[in-house]
Amino acid sequence: MKKVNLLAVTVAAVITTTSAFAQTNLTAETASPGGATHLSLAHMTEIAGTNGIANIQLAEGQTLTNSIQNVAEGKTDIAGTPFILPFLMSRGVGPYGALGAESGAELVSNLRVINPFTLGVFFLFAYDSKGIDGWGDLEGRTIYNGPPRGGALTNSRAMIQIVAGLEDGSGYQGMQTNWGQGATLISSGEPDAVVLPELFPSPRLTIPSAAGAMTIWSMPSEAYESDAMQKYMKAPGSAPWTSDVASLEAIMGDGFTFVSEDDTFRAFATIGGNVVNKSMDDALVTELVSTYIASLEDLMAKAPYGKTVGYDFPMQGMCGANPIQYHPAAAAAWREAGFELDDCAVAE
Repeated sequence: MKKVNLLAVTVAAVITTTSAFAQTNLTAETASPGGATHLSLAHMTEIAGTNGIANIQLAEGQTLTNSIQNVAEGKTDIAGTPFILPFLMSRGVGPYGALGAESGAELVSNLRVINPFTLGVFFLFAYDSKGIDGWGDLEGRTIYNGPPRGGALTNSRAMIQIVAGLEDGSGYQGMQTNWGQGATLISSGEPDAVVLPELFPSPRLTIPSAAGAMTIWSMPSEAYESDAMQKYMKAPGSAPWTSDVASLEAIMGDGFTFVSEDDTFRAFATIGGNVVNKSMDDALVTELVSTYIASLEDLMAKAPYGKTVGYDFPMQGMCGANPIQYHPAAAAAWREAGFELDDCAVAE
């Protein structure tokens, strides 16, 4: 829970130790520009430099599967990651199959979280001209549901199956394309509907909206509260996500209609964060995280979606099946700033 005097809580500590790490050079890896993952670490890079904490050399557009392994092996200092990746690494499966469970678990034990964020929120949307009547009207439709492979496609398919009872290839025809081509595909009108992890707003919403009005559907409350969905949303890297409809309408503006049974928009989100090696100096972590927290308002003002991705919600995605925890110094910085962190989220 955030205190009102967020900035004042941390700025004094930051000022008293300014330049303590001014000559420190750090390396960092993040995703391509345009999303919460990139913005978070790009902002940290900026404030670390301007406050004399460290010079961070930020590599953008990286494959985060490799990035967190680099951090775990001590080759990179900071990296962004969906929280599903450390889970897979800890078991030596998926992209980490070559590591094996023992080596994967050992590497994951080296990772520590410093700040989390929402990567995207899964929901259904379509042009009004398509005549879609919500989740119950997807059978036989063509649905753009992600890139050709990866977690987003898996999650989209699962959401459609749980909510609408339909499988890709039999109940509906799924379409896939790379992220960079997503807005173009939607604008073409080829898919009847879209189920993707998006931000409010994202380019895959705002760019296609120039071609016509759109409707965005909340997950029905019955489906959201079902045992299947509640279990699915507890998987590593996933979390329940709700917002009042009025706030989303204000963010998105004209051209978008939100549909829900009540005043609440329900969905599930994919969660990630920035991680460091457990050996990173406590004082340096404190400097980085305290300064980051003190500048949260500036961070959230840098993008239209800034207030919807949980930059100021440090417990999202933590504990449960997530195998990684906060660096103790990072946790102390969040708590000092007035945020609540459960003990299960903090490494000893």
